[in-house]
Amino acid sequence: MKLNSTEDIELDQIDKKIIDALQNNARLSNVELAEQVNLSPSACLRRTKFLLDTGVFNTFVGLLNRELFHIQGTAFIFISLDKQSEAVFDEFEIAVAKLEQVMECYLMAGDNDFMLKVIYTDAKDYEELYYKKILRLPGVVGTQTRMALRQLHSNTCIKVA
Repeated sequence: MKLNSTEDIELDQIDKKIIDALQNNARLSNVELAEQVNLSPSACLRRTKFLLDTGVFNTFVGLLNRELFHIQGTAFIFISLDKQSEAVFDEFEIAVAKLEQVMECYLMAGDNDFMLKVIYTDAKDYEELYYKKILRLPGVVGTQTRMALRQLHSNTCIKVA
């Protein structure tokens, strides 16, 4: 059973504590998780399995240490396409999803059609990404780039408790 919305299921405070705990550390053992939410390990495992089976979590990931991989930069690229049509948008979205340096892509309202969050190792890497990949994406007629100087805050958790 997959959820369409949180209205499809009632989450009690313990379910919400499990969700919050796993968002902060998906590597918790069931015993550690059970201790954190004050349940027996078997009850905790049942609840966690239910949350997983119903689609509360999209996926579990490990976030890399950017410095170890020499990822020095983040840029936000605003993209304008030549036409406002579903076919043009679809072609762009398929092509941009194949670029490994694109961390996020958003369809935008306003002056630009899309916004990309990209990462790069250095200026040469960014230049290659920009000129050889971004500008060659289907339908691109204009871009505006904003370079991040420093990340001040990042959060992957959505508070539910």
